[in-house]
Amino acid sequence: MQSTNETANGNTGSTAAPLAVLLVDDDRELCRMLSEYLLPEGFKVNAVHDGDQALYLLGRHHFDLIVLDVMLPRIGGLDVLRSLRQKQATPVLMLTARGEEVDRVVGLELGADDYLPKPFNPRELVARMRAIMRRSMLLEPQPGRRERIDAGPVSLNFGSRTATAKGQTINLTGVEFRVLEVLMHQVGVVVSREQLTRQVLGRRLTPYDRSIDTHISNIRRKLAVVAGEVSIVNVRRSGYVFTVADGPQATETSTPSAD
Repeated sequence: MQSTNETANGNTGSTAAPLAVLLVDDDRELCRMLSEYLLPEGFKVNAVHDGDQALYLLGRHHFDLIVLDVMLPRIGGLDVLRSLRQKQATPVLMLTARGEEVDRVVGLELGADDYLPKPFNPRELVARMRAIMRRSMLLEPQPGRRERIDAGPVSLNFGSRTATAKGQTINLTGVEFRVLEVLMHQVGVVVSREQLTRQVLGRRLTPYDRSIDTHISNIRRKLAVVAGEVSIVNVRRSGYVFTVADGPQATETSTPSAD
């Protein structure tokens, strides 16, 4: 039933353990090729070929990253993502058919971290995967790093990777957390879509890339608990600005540096 391709160590000379990746795609030849390509790039790949197999493994094993095709037999990729997001926040890179913008938008709305249209260059896939993992590591607590940032009633806690408002937890994906962090650092200042794309997604903004806009839309919906007190305003042809009623600036609480 299950065809699994596993690679062993492959971290390009680093002593760190390879990152565990679940690759979900019904194209077995593509899975084989990507498994071989990703090995020396520092990724240990487990490949399955339908949504049922993906959910089975996700319920039993830890993965650092999931590369998930939209078009899958049995259970489609979007349904796999929907089920996953009810239980865990593992980063997800969606693979979509070129030109299928609806799939991309829906995937991002369901909590995907990024997408890559097929056919793609494996080097771009690696770049996207590394960008996602860098964002995940930016959320890890580090000595001397700020512990929390507050703007009005909204707080981001970097130790627990949580966002709260008025005592309620706001469930954010890793990308949404990072977008909010960038905006909250510059309360009242317009942050361009180009800057957000570079800082959060780790790539240049392209003419038809609406990823940041979709993530912003998701954040707005989740911030409804404090609607009226904070807002993310779209400044036409400029970008987005995080505003707080009465205009207080963001404040930060830092963790003392280790000697």
